[in-house]
Amino acid sequence: MLEVIQLSKKYGSTLAVDKVSFRVPDGRVGILLGPNGAGKSTVIKSIAGLLRFEGSIRIQGLSSRDMEAKRSFAYVPEIPSMYEALTVREHMEFIKRAYGLNVGDQETERLLERFELLDKQDKLGNELSKGMMQKVSICCALLVSPKVILLDEPMVGLDPAAIKELKQVVRELRDNGSTVLISTHMLEMVKELWDVTFVMDKGNILGTYTREEVGDEDLEELFFQVTGSGKEEDRVE
Repeated sequence: MLEVIQLSKKYGSTLAVDKVSFRVPDGRVGILLGPNGAGKSTVIKSIAGLLRFEGSIRIQGLSSRDMEAKRSFAYVPEIPSMYEALTVREHMEFIKRAYGLNVGDQETERLLERFELLDKQDKLGNELSKGMMQKVSICCALLVSPKVILLDEPMVGLDPAAIKELKQVVRELRDNGSTVLISTHMLEMVKELWDVTFVMDKGNILGTYTREEVGDEDLEELFFQVTGSGKEEDRVE
């Protein structure tokens, strides 16, 4: 379970996020939805431990700052960052050692094969395209067998086969009881995956909606209804 409790963040005198609270239970897929400047990135970076903030974030009932919580959490950033001098396979080995994972070569190769990276495992980080780096980030996150995983615009830059595979991975994580939070503007990519959606704007959560409540209502139209936005420049793509 992921719990965000009264999260606030200021940049100088600017309040970017104002006492935001939400939770995604075990075995559910949450979507964080909002226009540019809504505060989504601040929330995501706070959950990932990249920003100082006021309030609290709990992972599986533990403070997100707790080392045990960190071991059960994985993060796939929007813009992947890789070590230029490490190969794809060495990135996987680095994650194993950093987390103290008892994961064999067979599992590593299974993930690499699943995302069509097995023949790229000896390529260096600076030799990879953005899409390949995104796949490596996903594989590294899945090595952890996370109880909570945060995916920030995970499908940007992926080819159709990788998008299909990632959707299946999300379903498997949910079915295995993991908590998944996806921040995205590519609503068509997640319309069959989401269980709960948090609509955010101007640093606040304006509405929380479950699939049970709204059925198959279009997420984009729901966003417009909640935010009162309809201008072309504000549309969520």
